[in-house]
Amino acid sequence: MNALNRLLSTAVLGAAVVMTAPVPMAQAETPPNMLVIANRIDDITTLDPAESFEFAGSDVSRNVYMKLVNFDPTDLKAGYQPEIAESWTVSEDKRSITFTIREGLKFHSGNPVRAEDVEFSLRRAVILNKTPAFILTQFGFTAENVAETIKADGNTVTITTDKPYATSFVLNCLTATIGGIVDKEVVMANEQDGDMGNTWLKTNTAGSGAYSLVSWKPNESVTIQSNPDYYRGAPAMERVIVRHVQESASQRLLLERGDIDIARNLNPEDIAGVRSAEGVKVEEELKGRLMYVSLSQKHPELSKPQVRQAFKYLIDYEGMKNSFLSGQYTIHQNFLPQTYLGASDAAPFTYDVEKAKALLAEAGIPEGMEIEVGVREAQERIEIAQSLQNALGQVGIKMNITIGTAKQILGRYRARELDVYLGAWGPDYPDPHTNAGTFAYNPDNSDAAQATGLLAWRNSWDTGGLTEKTAAAVIENDRDIRAKMYDEIQAEFRETSPFVIMFQQIEQSAQRDNVMNFSTGQAITSASYWQVTK
Repeated sequence: MNALNRLLSTAVLGAAVVMTAPVPMAQAETPPNMLVIANRIDDITTLDPAESFEFAGSDVSRNVYMKLVNFDPTDLKAGYQPEIAESWTVSEDKRSITFTIREGLKFHSGNPVRAEDVEFSLRRAVILNKTPAFILTQFGFTAENVAETIKADGNTVTITTDKPYATSFVLNCLTATIGGIVDKEVVMANEQDGDMGNTWLKTNTAGSGAYSLVSWKPNESVTIQSNPDYYRGAPAMERVIVRHVQESASQRLLLERGDIDIARNLNPEDIAGVRSAEGVKVEEELKGRLMYVSLSQKHPELSKPQVRQAFKYLIDYEGMKNSFLSGQYTIHQNFLPQTYLGASDAAPFTYDVEKAKALLAEAGIPEGMEIEVGVREAQERIEIAQSLQNALGQVGIKMNITIGTAKQILGRYRARELDVYLGAWGPDYPDPHTNAGTFAYNPDNSDAAQATGLLAWRNSWDTGGLTEKTAAAVIENDRDIRAKMYDEIQAEFRETSPFVIMFQQIEQSAQRDNVMNFSTGQAITSASYWQVTK
């Protein structure tokens, strides 16, 4: 059996191995020019950068699409760097940024990357108005005005915002997945019924990045191949296969057998086990991903202030951190991740069932109330849900756990259908507004607003003044004042919001020891593959 066929059949064989007697570990190796990763990728719903808004989809986009500005995975602390744009200038009134496009870039199709493609991509993202569109529309861009506010002229593109913003804020937003630049000619050749290529781009790509798409098989695998014309040089890993492997034990087995190079979802027990395995190493990166619980404010009982606070005392923060989340999450109770401007380390809530009972009694919560929580089918999330279910049982609340694929649960969450949601949120760009603008900002709480990208809206929460404070913070140019504003917003948020923020992720990726320079993106971006060597 050749190497590729062996890789593709391992999932079936691995299941058989688990069910039968132990067998000797085969000292296999993946090909030297191929990177094989096991990861949970069932959250991918589309590959269109104007629509993609999930973790695993962002990993694909980061490697397939280039942006005006982006991050260097070998020096993430340097912040955004020129990519498609080789330089930019800012107008005196701070409302316009003019980008000069790098010469000689090519899309995977062979077409040149032009200012016209940049103009089309950014306008398209605004016009389509998919879930992540708010990242751009927050600057005043609308379908009606993009012809004037996003304009190409020769080899330059100028974007004009509705008011002066810190230039760093605007550029940070352009590093988000929605900032991916698509090949206008290829996309429009695949347009269907005026959709600007959206249907086609759900399952195809038209980028200029280090890799191009070979195939995406939902809930199974993503395969990408290197771009020989990539402007930094062709990647050493000529092919990258990301396989959907749900169970930690299965990922560990594949890694120890040498059938994969990287396992990204090992639980603490399996991390401890692979540390002593021959040829394996464990790398750790503090991520921006937060684990949280949220309560629908349409629910007549969950919308009571005392109930919102009671939930914050029904989380066994220390118990979970020290058991099934050990080494992989740190307690964090604020919407800005550590390392972000304005981040707070305040953590006033502890596991206190008696305090929660008193708050629920004050709210007049009926004995035996039933609620539903939606949870993605991921081991640590299910275990967190079970811990909360147990705690709620002690105060007379029955919480039914609905487990589904990421697509199923997120679909209901975005439709405002769940009583309670338990999941993760990661920043879209490295600026504090990325989370403030989703957790604490909701200018229109009506169902008609369909602001699915805003977590406050998804939970039907009128933020009670935090929307205005968040809007003020995003235009403050003094860094110290701005940081203080976010600290104050978070202090109010902790006491009033229907969100229970619990943990910040520490990603532990187990790797074969010949893998060098792999980056999950730390707290500011997604995983990149083009710098990896073996």
